[in-house]
Amino acid sequence: MSEPSRASIRYLSSGRIVEATGFAPTATLLDHLRLTRGLTGTKEGCGEGDCGACTVALGRLVDGRVVYRPVNACIQLLGQVDGAEVVTVEDLSDGGELHPVQAAMVAHHGSQCGFCTPGIVMSLFTLYEAGEPVGRNDVLSQLSGNLCRCTGYRPIVDAALEACDSRPDHKPADAFAARAAETAARLAELDDGQDVFVGSPDRFFAAPASIDALASLYATHPDATLVAGATDVGLWVTKQLKDLPKIIHVGRAAGFNTVSIDDAGVTLGSGATFAESRAAVAAIDPDLDEIWRRIGSEQVRASGTVGGNIANGSPIGDSPPALIALGATLTLRRGTTTRSLPLEEYFLAYGKQDRRPGEFVASVRVPKLKSDQLFRAYKIAKRYDQDISAIMAAFRLTVDTGFIREARIAFGGMAATPKRAAAAEKALVGASLDDSSSWTLAIEALARDYAPIDDMRASAAYRRDTAQALLEKALIELAGETTRATRVAGFREGTDERVA
Repeated sequence: MSEPSRASIRYLSSGRIVEATGFAPTATLLDHLRLTRGLTGTKEGCGEGDCGACTVALGRLVDGRVVYRPVNACIQLLGQVDGAEVVTVEDLSDGGELHPVQAAMVAHHGSQCGFCTPGIVMSLFTLYEAGEPVGRNDVLSQLSGNLCRCTGYRPIVDAALEACDSRPDHKPADAFAARAAETAARLAELDDGQDVFVGSPDRFFAAPASIDALASLYATHPDATLVAGATDVGLWVTKQLKDLPKIIHVGRAAGFNTVSIDDAGVTLGSGATFAESRAAVAAIDPDLDEIWRRIGSEQVRASGTVGGNIANGSPIGDSPPALIALGATLTLRRGTTTRSLPLEEYFLAYGKQDRRPGEFVASVRVPKLKSDQLFRAYKIAKRYDQDISAIMAAFRLTVDTGFIREARIAFGGMAATPKRAAAAEKALVGASLDDSSSWTLAIEALARDYAPIDDMRASAAYRRDTAQALLEKALIELAGETTRATRVAGFREGTDERVA
């Protein structure tokens, strides 16, 4: 760890700085709010980041402006909120006057039992504060991580559409907008550039302030658990009841979440969340925009990171198949040493990755599509929103005068790791996009590429048949495209609505 460091975390709440010391490495924000601070408006429902009853807003400085994002307090570790403004439902009423979102929920009868209502209000608060034009689909996407058993969503959506209308003559500035400059100044004060280390060498929560400090600390403690968004690790704590004595949070390391774009591709720092990286990957292909939108909920996308989705090695992670099909490469770091490898080579076996003790995923490089390359990606799940994939499929074809010169096909949910379809790729080379009979061997070859399992999300037979259908679907759709420029132009003009 670099010097100086501090043995506490600090965050802004109701205009004052709250400092927490001596907390357990796995202490959650929800328990801190309810049990330590007595802020019981934030509810505990599922305890796994699905129902949204525990939603609170975190405000952070982005380019000098305070940006609010919703997070699931039940799986957010307390230490992760260092340097942020934590806004709970208790903070919304200014001098007893309801916030516009709360007033709209009352006016439209958007609450019945009320247990889920605080989380819904907090999700809509972040939508309100974004100040962007809001349509029905925006509201539905915002609420995908908030479940309500008794109200029905129509009055909630109606309330959101009324409250979050961005017309200047319709939407009055609330108390948060009025004190935005003051809040920004307080948050800037909290950003002291110090490393955080709470605990002892044997049991601690640490949040290095730089990538170098992160690398040094992890090399010293390779047995520590790295935490980015905690959308997975949080469940180890709340559901598996794991004792994780050493936690290293990567979210404070300056530059670790950098997203950069150049003529050849996009580089995503491992700490970049799905929310932060969505615009960059959407510029590569519109299918990526929709895949990113369907990863978890708004709360999950605000916390979960691309690097974390890759590093945990799940066979059903949503981003790896798409990134593998695009030919992405990883940069890994251990101490001062870095190395690169193709993303598909990182996944060795179920639960095993090519990552050495003390080594972490530093960034992922995603090439842009060339003018002769076409791409498709599909997510199949039981629910359209906020569900884990049964199958993730991605296809990149290099085409020359209508004939396939190269194919990269990757699936998630079909094997113990995200995996390319080598036999199908080979069989597609030389096939004509104009002749569906030339695709038959490749579609049949998928049965040799994968031996999927039966589980709660899908049967092996369903996965096999659906994978073959998705390959055929991609080929049918791509057969109508002669140049990538036509497709991108259509997407930018809002005419591309073909993503399933």
